[in-house]
Amino acid sequence: IKKCWSHNVPMRPTFEQVKKMLDKMNPHKVSPVDMMMNLMEKYSKHLEAIVAERTQDLLQEKQKTDRLLYSMLPKPVADDLRQGRTTEAQSFASATVYFSDIVGFTQLSGASTPHQVVNFLNQLYTTFDDIIDNYDVYKVETIGDACK
Repeated sequence: IKKCWSHNVPMRPTFEQVKKMLDKMNPHKVSPVDMMMNLMEKYSKHLEAIVAERTQDLLQEKQKTDRLLYSMLPKPVADDLRQGRTTEAQSFASATVYFSDIVGFTQLSGASTPHQVVNFLNQLYTTFDDIIDNYDVYKVETIGDACK
């Protein structure tokens, strides 16, 4: 088509050349309308595959953000905020606050490799998480150094 539009008239293909090019593009002598429909169908299927892939990517990212949000806020509060609702403060008749301190952690970490420190903390807090998963608990994590 671009060659047919050429401003340089001698560069334009003849009708015979155009017919040969079209025959190469359409060796089975499919009608132009059928060929166009086939191309549109292939394009549509390709778009559907891309949309499905992007949708899956979006769902995975949403799951990651949900996990992060729910690790920072209680689920009902996070859901209310996400839906634009105000969240009322709650009161409880009783509550337990648990503070933990790893005595000697500064010295322990100074005498250990970074990999050993990470493994130790991971095992410790995984154990805590396994225990509190059995209860209606909201966990708040803070880190401080009590070294004096």
